[in-house]
Amino acid sequence: MRLLLQRVREGRVSIEGKTVASIGTGLVVLVGFGPDDTAALRESGVWSTLIEKMIGLRIFPDEEGKMNRSMEAFGGEIMLVSQFTLYADCKKGRRPSFHLSADPAVAEPLFRHLIEDVGARLPGRVQHGVFAADMDVSLTNWGPVTILLDSADFV
Repeated sequence: MRLLLQRVREGRVSIEGKTVASIGTGLVVLVGFGPDDTAALRESGVWSTLIEKMIGLRIFPDEEGKMNRSMEAFGGEIMLVSQFTLYADCKKGRRPSFHLSADPAVAEPLFRHLIEDVGARLPGRVQHGVFAADMDVSLTNWGPVTILLDSADFV
């Protein structure tokens, strides 16, 4: 699983011109699942470690303006957006291959579980896009601050 965190002042997901999710200050998190991700991932320690890391990273300013507060402590929101292209293979040619992305039959339930589990940690503070939809994602990246968390780094 890969989580691309972007600290934002605001974020929005629209489908066919209609807003389906929006947040104020917080994190827009692009979520991708790879070839080794299965339903067992949710039962592993890596799953909870990544959720805790995402929520707990001290990337928001404290009273002195230093990046010293977590999203949870800062009071922000999270918007989760499925993004299979995080597993794009660009080694050959100019057209990315997506054979390293998890099959949608595996990825969709994992994405739904991620929404549930993050929502349980941050009730009322989690929004999300629509799995496999053609979405327009807009955001104002604050900083900019963009951080990649990869489950392979926590095994």
